[in-house]
Amino acid sequence: MMSGQGSGGNVIAAVCSFFIPGLGQLVQGRLLPAFLFFAICGTGYFFAVLIIPAVIGGIFHLWSIIDAARFTGSV
Repeated sequence: MMSGQGSGGNVIAAVCSFFIPGLGQLVQGRLLPAFLFFAICGTGYFFAVLIIPAVIGGIFHLWSIIDAARFTGSV
């Protein structure tokens, strides 16, 4: 279990989410957020030619990185 925000585990999770959206949440054991971030970003990037979905995908990608970095582990 990770010790909280700012821990080494959160840094690794944020780096994972930088490369693949949702991977950081998966590393933290949070399956639903991992799937949602991956699906939303993947769909947005797939339809990138339409511009707006690419922007939405980019925003959610950034959100997944920040979410992984700020996760505290308390539910």
